[in-house]
Amino acid sequence: MSTSDGYEAAGELLRALSAPLRIRIVTELAGGPRCVHELVDSLGAAQPLVSQHLRVLRGAGVVRGARRGREIAYSLTDEHIAHIVADAVTHAREAR
Repeated sequence: MSTSDGYEAAGELLRALSAPLRIRIVTELAGGPRCVHELVDSLGAAQPLVSQHLRVLRGAGVVRGARRGREIAYSLTDEHIAHIVADAVTHAREAR
């Protein structure tokens, strides 16, 4: 991967993480795999909205889904993503 490809990929990752609800989803998934209904309960967001944001995160390669009976359990593809989000949240809180 060339340097410019790395910047392009980083930009795509940051765009995928640009919505507050997606940041919250990643934070939840840092604790382990979750099904959509578990994310809906913990985030207090509507199921269609959570599913839509999961689709964006999945398309960006941030999360993956594994079938768990009739449900799909979502998990992070890479623990570095959890660190990026945690660092960004910490930085934002400290900057205030």
